[in-house]
Amino acid sequence: EWNATDRPVDQGVCFYQLFEAQVSRTPDAVALLCEGREWTYAELNRRANQLAHHLRDCGVGPDVVAPVFLERSPDLLISLLAVMKAGGAYLPLVPGLPIRRLAAMIEASHAAVLITNSNLVSGLPQHQLRVVCLDREGQALACQSEANPSPLSKPEHLVYVLFTSGSTGQPKGVEIEHRALVN
Repeated sequence: EWNATDRPVDQGVCFYQLFEAQVSRTPDAVALLCEGREWTYAELNRRANQLAHHLRDCGVGPDVVAPVFLERSPDLLISLLAVMKAGGAYLPLVPGLPIRRLAAMIEASHAAVLITNSNLVSGLPQHQLRVVCLDREGQALACQSEANPSPLSKPEHLVYVLFTSGSTGQPKGVEIEHRALVN
C-alpha cells in the first residue's frame, strides 16, 4: 500500500509544463526553502522565465545542451528550469570536479552556452562557450519577460545529459528525454 504510487500521467507534456501547471494551481505556496528563505512557485517560475528568455536569445533551443556549473542553491534550480523552458537540455557540472573531467564533458556535450556565477568561473577549464554569469547579468535578466516562454520542446527532446563515472577511462554521456523524466 505504501508503494502504490502509480498515477496517470499525460505523456504529451514536458517536465517544465508540469511545473507551470503547479504554479497555476498554487502560485503562493512554498516551493523551496533554502537557508531560511522561502521561495514560492510563482517566484521560481518568474525567475526561470526571465533566464529562459535570455537563454533563447543566446541560442538555446530543442536538444541544445547548456552546462550548469553552480553550487546547490535556488540559482541552480532556477537555471535547470530555465534551460528546460528555453527548450534546451541541461548538463549538470559539479564545482570541484577535476578540470580534465569538466573539459571532457563540456567538449563531448557540444554545448552552446554555460550558466554559472562569477565566483566559480576560475574552476572551469578553457572553453569557447558563451558564459551567462547569473550574478553579473542580474540587471539584464531582470529586464526579460516574466511570462512563460512559448513551448519549443516536445516529449522526445532532450531534457538533460549526465555523464557516467568514466570507469572505462572516458566518461560517456547519457541523454535523457522529457518523456523519461515525466514518466
